[in-house]
Amino acid sequence: MNLTKGPFAGLQISIRKSGDVTIVDLRGKLTVNDSESELLRSHLEKLIGNGVQKLLLNVTDLTRIDSSGVSIIAETYVSLKQQGGRLRLLGPRGRVLQVLTVLRLLDVVESFEDEAQALASFQPLGYFARP
Repeated sequence: MNLTKGPFAGLQISIRKSGDVTIVDLRGKLTVNDSESELLRSHLEKLIGNGVQKLLLNVTDLTRIDSSGVSIIAETYVSLKQQGGRLRLLGPRGRVLQVLTVLRLLDVVESFEDEAQALASFQPLGYFARP
């Protein structure tokens, strides 16, 4: 499912599934300008409200994030944790990585460079996929 704000949206959001993990792919900038952060907040609240427990935020193509975006990630982490769910990040780099590191969010939310490893992190220890 591809959700964008408009043809020139500062933030593009697409949602896909891999097994029982919901992956939210983010492209562009996650800032308070033009309501990008509120767009993401509403989609994440809807996903959690619909029972999503395992959420992977793919921030590989995110070029900018401000305090509103960091706040949404933190709130989503807390909300999922309270409901027994988990949040992971995929591919923070550049300015986004700098912001998440300075604000120590990566000390709380696990981050991965490889999608397969991120998806595997949601499985319980000792879990082996059967053919």
